[in-house]
Amino acid sequence: MGAGALTAAALLVAAGCSGSGSGSGTGAEDGDAAARAGGPEHAGTPGASAAPRPGRSDAGPAKPRHGTSPAPSRNTPSAGPSAPESASPSSSGKPDGRAARWQPRPGTRWQWQLDGKVDTSVDVPVYDIDGFENDAATVERLHADGRKVVCYVNVGAYEDWRPDAKKFPKEVLGEDNDGWKGEKWLDVRRLDVLEPLMAERFDMCRKKGFDAVEPDLTEGFRNETGFPLTAAHQLAFNRMIARLAHDRGMSVGLKNDLDQIPELVGDFDFAVNEQCAEFGECDKLAPFVKRGKAVFHVEYKLDPGEFCGRTKNLGLSSMQKKLGLSSWRRPC
Repeated sequence: MGAGALTAAALLVAAGCSGSGSGSGTGAEDGDAAARAGGPEHAGTPGASAAPRPGRSDAGPAKPRHGTSPAPSRNTPSAGPSAPESASPSSSGKPDGRAARWQPRPGTRWQWQLDGKVDTSVDVPVYDIDGFENDAATVERLHADGRKVVCYVNVGAYEDWRPDAKKFPKEVLGEDNDGWKGEKWLDVRRLDVLEPLMAERFDMCRKKGFDAVEPDLTEGFRNETGFPLTAAHQLAFNRMIARLAHDRGMSVGLKNDLDQIPELVGDFDFAVNEQCAEFGECDKLAPFVKRGKAVFHVEYKLDPGEFCGRTKNLGLSSMQKKLGLSSWRRPC
């Protein structure tokens, strides 16, 4: 997320705590029917307080990772995807640097779950899950049912609960990322320091078998980071991130950063967006769709009936999620 994005005692949810829909076994037909009827694919109330992402200890409610809008800047399946919706470099589903990278096409259905044990029963061809919190067995289980799997990694902010946190020197740690306890903005000008750290994280994604990376917080230059970041600094950092993923045979998505899409659409294989409908920004994502690249989109406050017609016409892969990004979803 930019802009999830992609959180009180009830919010101190650990990685082992699942969203209300985890393990429900809800199939695509039941879920899509529920969405058309105005109901959730998984049980739950969209307006309820969201759970934090794995490893968090936030004291307040979760916020989307949206930095360019008025709001703050995120079991074996019973059946595989009903139809191919994205190009694949190999039959195994695993990334292979010698083959063409996976290229998700506009309209590809997806699931985004960063909180709790991954519910693998959602009948969609793409899953986006936390790279640190999930092991190779989870990725392989999804691959076995024909899914592609995206590795969520925060690249724009330090997180004090991650296993590599001690590797980040203090000089690259800036202001607190408001609303996200334990996070500090990174000085993205320091490519010399951050490139090897991000390379290690992307190596982790590759070794676990992920097909792609979702790098979060790629628009720090529009936030109060504690550093004098410019658009040029951000472009250089984001292009480095894209190169690191491509060098490892993985696709990479541009998270939010809408204003830099014209400069970056050629460097990224798809986009991930939060709340473009709420803030009237979805047209800015058109360059990805025009190039045959998927735009994976979520709304938090709006019901599907308020945005699905518009975003489907634009070619976006849209759904409503809760802020905590559990398994709950209401797809278009």
